[in-house]
Amino acid sequence: MKSDFELIQEVKSGNKQAFNMLMHRHEKFLMKSIVRMTRDLDTAEDVVQEAFIKSYKRLHLFEGRSSFRSWLYQIALNTARNRFRKYARESVGVENMDLAVGEECESRMIALDVRGILQAEIAKLPERQRQALSLRIFDDLSFKEIAEIMQCPYDTAKANYRHALLKLKERLEGNSMLKTWSGQPRFSLMELGLNQMEVDG
Repeated sequence: MKSDFELIQEVKSGNKQAFNMLMHRHEKFLMKSIVRMTRDLDTAEDVVQEAFIKSYKRLHLFEGRSSFRSWLYQIALNTARNRFRKYARESVGVENMDLAVGEECESRMIALDVRGILQAEIAKLPERQRQALSLRIFDDLSFKEIAEIMQCPYDTAKANYRHALLKLKERLEGNSMLKTWSGQPRFSLMELGLNQMEVDG
C-alpha cells in the first residue's frame, strides 16, 4: 500500500485519482472528529467536504513536515471554527440521532445519559486540554500526532492531556449519578468505555 507521501507526490504530478485514495483513507477519521466537534452530522459532512477541497487546492503547499493527517485535520478544524463564527448557530447532538427501541431501550437510555454527562464535562475543559483529550481518547492518536495537530511541543501536548484527564476524573467521581450507576457504589472510567484513559500514556 502506498504511503500518504507517495500519493501526494502522484497528485502533484497530475494524478487526481491518487487524491481520491487519500480521501478514502482519512475520511472516516475526519468525520468522526468533526461530528464530535459540531454535534451535527450534516454540518460535519459539509465541513469535511470543504476541508478536502481546500486541502486539494493547497496540496502544493504541503511540505511533509507533519503527517498529512495532522495537516488535513488542522484545515478541517479551522474550517469548522470559521463556520461557527459565520453562522453562530446551535447544533443538534449526534447522541439524539440514534435511539434504540425494544428490550434494550432502557439500558441504552441509561448509557446515553452517562454519555451525555461525560460529553458535558469534557466540553467544560479548557480548549487545549479538551482537544488533547479528545484526540488521544476518541481518535487514538499518538502524542506525536497530537503535538503536530495542536502545533505545540510533544511534552506540552502530553501535559494538556494529563491535566484534562485528572480534571475530568475528579469531576466524574463527584457525580452522584455515576456513583450509583449500574448498582455500583463507585464507578470507574473503564465502565464509561474510556479504556485508554491513562495518565502516563
